[in-house]
Amino acid sequence: MFGGWAVKPLPCLCILALLILSLFLTTLDLKGYFSTESTSFSYTSLIEQHSRPNYRGSHTAQCESPLKVYMYDLPRRFNLGMLKKNSSDMDLPWTSSKIPPWPQRSGLKKQHSIEYWMMVYLLGPQIGEEGERAAVRVADPDQADVFYVPFFASLSFNTHGQTMRDPETEIDKKLQIDVVDMLKRSKSWQRSGGRDHVIVIHHPNAFRFLRDEVNASIFVVADFGRYPRSVSFLRKDVVAPYVHVVDKYVNDDSSDPFESRTTLLYFRGRIKRKDEGYVRLQLAKILGNHKRVHFEDSLATTEGFEAAKQGMRSSRFCLHPAGDTPSSCRLFDAIVSHCVPVIVSDRIELPFEDEIDYQEFSLFFSVNEAVWPGYLMQKLETFPKERWLKMWNKLKQVAHHFEYQYPAKKDDAVNMLWRQIHRKIPAVNLAIHRTKRLKIPDWWERR
Repeated sequence: MFGGWAVKPLPCLCILALLILSLFLTTLDLKGYFSTESTSFSYTSLIEQHSRPNYRGSHTAQCESPLKVYMYDLPRRFNLGMLKKNSSDMDLPWTSSKIPPWPQRSGLKKQHSIEYWMMVYLLGPQIGEEGERAAVRVADPDQADVFYVPFFASLSFNTHGQTMRDPETEIDKKLQIDVVDMLKRSKSWQRSGGRDHVIVIHHPNAFRFLRDEVNASIFVVADFGRYPRSVSFLRKDVVAPYVHVVDKYVNDDSSDPFESRTTLLYFRGRIKRKDEGYVRLQLAKILGNHKRVHFEDSLATTEGFEAAKQGMRSSRFCLHPAGDTPSSCRLFDAIVSHCVPVIVSDRIELPFEDEIDYQEFSLFFSVNEAVWPGYLMQKLETFPKERWLKMWNKLKQVAHHFEYQYPAKKDDAVNMLWRQIHRKIPAVNLAIHRTKRLKIPDWWERR
């Protein structure tokens, strides 16, 4: 005994203390305390931390609860009225439960119809099994996480302003002016400066007159090839897949698809393009006469879509060179045809890339690699059959992520898009809160 205390329990207390210490150390990131790497602060890194998804892996990741979306009640002349031109009450919002289908014979207009599919997703029944819906519509703007602006900017350009010099272009411009005027009078817009608003500008010429007026919003884009960084960039915006224009390959169950696909490399489309699309002319000279390659200059017609469908389904690889912009519908036609995409671009951004690893089913070449004589064909001709079959199987597994449909299905393109938007919310809220309290909004640029 020592002062009335027994000495023997002390070893037990020491052991208990050591156990607690070991548990603490296993949860402590010592690298963060002793790292020799720079710890300088930057606003960009702060935004990236708030934007970083808290998951790893594939499409199985889910947000905890559906995104709550308030959709503005815009008159139908801004959206579905463009599909039903004989519709009455063009100055009233669409309230009918009967939703007009997307026209079957809409040609290339279909590829940019993302705005339609996102709108009808919110117009339809807001029910589903747990985890099936990535977003739900709310009637009270005070309950909303984001605000969807149902303006069919791509369809407006394709309908009213495609020639860009036609007097009808003024209709497209007037619609943009009216949308911006409505938004700037909205309390929801004024509260956030538009940062929590979602606007689809999938066609590179969509909303072209007044983009700068709404560039704080979350844009849904095809890529960033036509936009200055002041308008659109990856950390703020969401890349959406094109709507494929060839039919999806449903019964692709060949016992030996590698051998049954007799064309090695397939391309069908316009050869003369602007900007980075100059590579198409170079590839035509290199690949045009190769006996295992189908390289054809063609226009987008109904007959052309059918020919492309058959060509892709009978080819191992489908060439996707940059066009007027880094991306095109051709990539997603290839995916739903289970034809391994060969992507030639130095600046392409891809949809859902935080959930999907495109290298599991696609090949990537820089422009310089692709036009180096013999390099591309040597890679494709010696490509291992076993590796190709793995890519073909992966294409069949991921193809449903690129389907736009109504009613929507779990993990299809629209649900994936809403999930992408959901992950922008922490950065959006950070920007809104900082803007409210900063006395000098751009102080970091003045240093």
